[in-house]
Amino acid sequence: MSPTRAARAAAEAQSRPRVEGEREQEIFDATIDILAELGYDRLTMDAVAGRAKASKATLYRRWNGKAQLVIEALTSTKEPMTAPDTGDLREDLLGAFCGMGGLTDQRQIAIFGSVVTAISRDAEFAEAFRRGVVGPKKAIATEMFRRAQERGELRDDLDLELISSALPGIVLHHTFLLGEPPTNELIAKVVDQLILPAVIRG
Repeated sequence: MSPTRAARAAAEAQSRPRVEGEREQEIFDATIDILAELGYDRLTMDAVAGRAKASKATLYRRWNGKAQLVIEALTSTKEPMTAPDTGDLREDLLGAFCGMGGLTDQRQIAIFGSVVTAISRDAEFAEAFRRGVVGPKKAIATEMFRRAQERGELRDDLDLELISSALPGIVLHHTFLLGEPPTNELIAKVVDQLILPAVIRG
């Protein structure tokens, strides 16, 4: 988004009445539920309004369309994400990528799958999604590798930005292209057979 468009969007957002607190979260929850169930392409402001028991006019007074609403809903986490810090890279990776909010979280996978077409078709949405959703997750992975490197576990010549994308990239490839469910066992295999042998100091 250009600086001019960004400034205009920010000004428009400030001029709209705020939907705050529990009511805002109810709308975000409804948005994410529909996103996971139907996908981004079939999500409509009408559907969100109906699920959240709000008027469509209320939604449009606050959000200029579904792209903005979806991004805000996806980034409206109640608690900041933090990188596990067990003192062991393997345990950190398994802790971050297995379970709730990780690659085995079916809701998270459904949400990711639902926005793939939007990412490929809508450059503005893709930029916001990468910045607000993918960016924080990648930062957590990079932080885990950085700590391990500082502890002396890893080779000094690693590109941490590159390696931090390897685990989710491999698992999501298996999930969406090969049709294999993202299980704890799959993640452990990728960590043990691919990630750790590639990064551990010899």
